[in-house]
Amino acid sequence: MSDPQNVHHYDGPVFHAPVTGSQFAWNNDTVHQNQQNNSAVAPGFEALAELVTGLLRELPRAGLADRDREDAESAAGEVLEAIAGPAAPEEGRLRRALAMLKGALAPVATGLATGTAVGAQEWARTAIEGLTGIV
Repeated sequence: MSDPQNVHHYDGPVFHAPVTGSQFAWNNDTVHQNQQNNSAVAPGFEALAELVTGLLRELPRAGLADRDREDAESAAGEVLEAIAGPAAPEEGRLRRALAMLKGALAPVATGLATGTAVGAQEWARTAIEGLTGIV
């Protein structure tokens, strides 16, 4: 007679190794996640990092359509990646990331984005002004 096998039933993901820097939502209907990377920022870009981090925090309240919000979150992540680390960011990469972020916010700032929350237009205009002239 053979030994019975151990059978485990899990009601969620199981990891058999360390997992870092990841976010998981399990068995949700709707979820909004934000992640902050608190790594060092290139000297002189602290204010930009603070601005973009604040923008990410406020973005879910702007009332953007999911796709538009995801585009803005992705562009903001690109900006934060470009300025992360002790060395000065590559100017072209940062300029492109800032342009993507401003482009994602432009429909809100101009009032073209439908379904945005009250005050979102002014918020987006202020964010774009803060992102302008950095590079």
